[in-house]
Amino acid sequence: MNFDRMVGRLRPWLVASLVMMFGALLAPAAQAASVQPLEIVTKSGVHVFSVEMATTEQEKETGLMYRKELADGKGMLFDFTPEQEVSMWMKNTYISLDMIFIRADGRILRIAENTEPMSTKIIPSRGLAKGVLEVIAGTAQKYGIQPGDRVGHPLFGAH
Repeated sequence: MNFDRMVGRLRPWLVASLVMMFGALLAPAAQAASVQPLEIVTKSGVHVFSVEMATTEQEKETGLMYRKELADGKGMLFDFTPEQEVSMWMKNTYISLDMIFIRADGRILRIAENTEPMSTKIIPSRGLAKGVLEVIAGTAQKYGIQPGDRVGHPLFGAH
């Protein structure tokens, strides 16, 4: 087989491979680097979640953007160490979320429930927060999660 004919046969495969490779590099991350358990202690009991950790700047900037679904009991925990005023938004986020702002001592500071998908409206912590837990909208109401409840996770010095 001559070289030109071989390249002609390989070209569609090569183009498809390059498109897939660059597409994967440019696409938003499907999941943060690690998944960890997190507990919230409420008046109704202990509720356990499996959370993706957003610790790098890129993970924090992307968050749950571009996701089409988020299962009950799943979420993303943003690490904003040290404790600080935090502002979030829903730009490029297709699903409504509950945002749970958590103080350094593991107590819930504030809950922004049923956030508006695709909105650039700023959602502030309204106080110092070390972490923000994003879960599917309705979670706080479903489990009776309220400000003052305790979150158990190594980020807050508790397991």
